[in-house]
Amino acid sequence: MRIIEQILKPVPIPKMATVQQNFNTPDIENIPESVRKTVNQSEVLTRIREGDRVAIAVGSRGIADLPVIVREVVRLIKEAKGIAFIVPAMGSHGGATAEGQINVLKQLGITESAVEAPIKASMEVIKIGELPNGLPIYSDKIASEADHIVVVNRIKPHTAFRGKVESGLMKMITIGLGKQKGAESVHQFGFKYMAEFVPEIAQVLIKKIPLLFGLAIIENAYDRPAIIEAIPADRIEKREPELLKEAKSLMPRIFFDDIDVLVVDEIGKDISGDGMDPNITGRYGTPYASGGPDVTRIVVLGLTKKTHGNVNGIGLADVTTQEVFDQIDFESGYANALTSTVVSMVKIPMIMPTRELAVKAAIKTCNAYDLSRVKMVRIKNTLDLKQIQISESLFHTVEGDTRFTIINKPAKMVL
Repeated sequence: MRIIEQILKPVPIPKMATVQQNFNTPDIENIPESVRKTVNQSEVLTRIREGDRVAIAVGSRGIADLPVIVREVVRLIKEAKGIAFIVPAMGSHGGATAEGQINVLKQLGITESAVEAPIKASMEVIKIGELPNGLPIYSDKIASEADHIVVVNRIKPHTAFRGKVESGLMKMITIGLGKQKGAESVHQFGFKYMAEFVPEIAQVLIKKIPLLFGLAIIENAYDRPAIIEAIPADRIEKREPELLKEAKSLMPRIFFDDIDVLVVDEIGKDISGDGMDPNITGRYGTPYASGGPDVTRIVVLGLTKKTHGNVNGIGLADVTTQEVFDQIDFESGYANALTSTVVSMVKIPMIMPTRELAVKAAIKTCNAYDLSRVKMVRIKNTLDLKQIQISESLFHTVEGDTRFTIINKPAKMVL
């Protein structure tokens, strides 16, 4: 690496200022009360008879207060004289094993003691039907044999396709409950047809599995629940597209449209299915989604603990570090790539021995006219965008801008 160090030695790293981005942030103060209110108003619990077994499907995303939300659903079912239990609904995540998916839930705080209900995990599925084109439709065997199913999930824009529904209840019904086999089936034709297949398959499943209701969660720009809504099974198809529009209006963003270098401190499956949300970075793994800033170079400096070496999404970066590379669990990432058929997500970017050299490599290759005035933004991850760091050249553009609150003036970047 001696030659690399010589090449990068003269590359300047700009001073960075810390600023707060100010978003519109409706918030729910009392989560249990909100869950209880919306479920009771939906009147779905009246369909539960004493002794009915109710499977609550929970996914792999890091949703704020998820254990509290799930626990409250469990309590409501018990009050209705039902017998509640949890099933993982996360396609091929967790290494496509039952044990792995239980561990993913544990990392999210979903344990039997926390949610007051047992967890029943299996990768076994049953075939429910097929689309007119012959595409098979699968669903979790344990859940399908229950008297009722409840799905709990966040609604938000997907990272790889655009449609009337994207990431949310219908996708969990289609892919999450389909386990590895169902996820593989839906991804068979790639993301080009995902916007078509997800609602079509979900419509079949809603009619054939004992789905009771979906609990939709929409988050504000600070990753907190802004809306929680219980939707009876027969209303999900109509209501979810409306909630997706709400979710898009509340999403955070980086308030810069043109960025030379984006430094991301950490990526992980608990942050996004793609490690770092393309809706935030503007860098997508497929041509079927778009939006976000125009970023020339992306640097990834670390992984979250909860991702356990799964670096699905590292292929969206241009530069990373030896530290990140040494933590990679290739099997986990490859399981996701083989199921989704998007192999670019696990390609390895340029690897630098230190964080400083990684940042310098990105600056050196960003093709900015004047490297001393590079437009650089640093974020913790794509879920945490309240406070970000911006380079000196961008700092002068935010003074007096009400979208920003200045926390610290430009200073030497600490890596």
